[in-house]
Amino acid sequence: MLNISKKIEDGKAVFALEGRLDTVTAPDLEKELKGSLDGIQDLVMDFEKLEYISSAGLRVLLSAQKVMTKQGKMVIIHVNESIMEIFEVTGFADILTIE
Repeated sequence: MLNISKKIEDGKAVFALEGRLDTVTAPDLEKELKGSLDGIQDLVMDFEKLEYISSAGLRVLLSAQKVMTKQGKMVIIHVNESIMEIFEVTGFADILTIE
């Protein structure tokens, strides 16, 4: 299960994810992002409460990163150790901006 909270104001969108970003929940995030990124210059993904990310979740992040490269920037914050390890093993730590 994945809970997505989003806050959008002044060209900045903050998505806070809670739970698991996997094959079942990745389409939900993808749909939320697609409907929200028009006119956004700053996208912040808050992973403070994210417990797990699968390859399907990584694909959604990569797709959001591609969109944001054209119109602004994307930053991922509050990444825990286990998710950071997944980013490092997959090479995503080099592609994504993680703070």
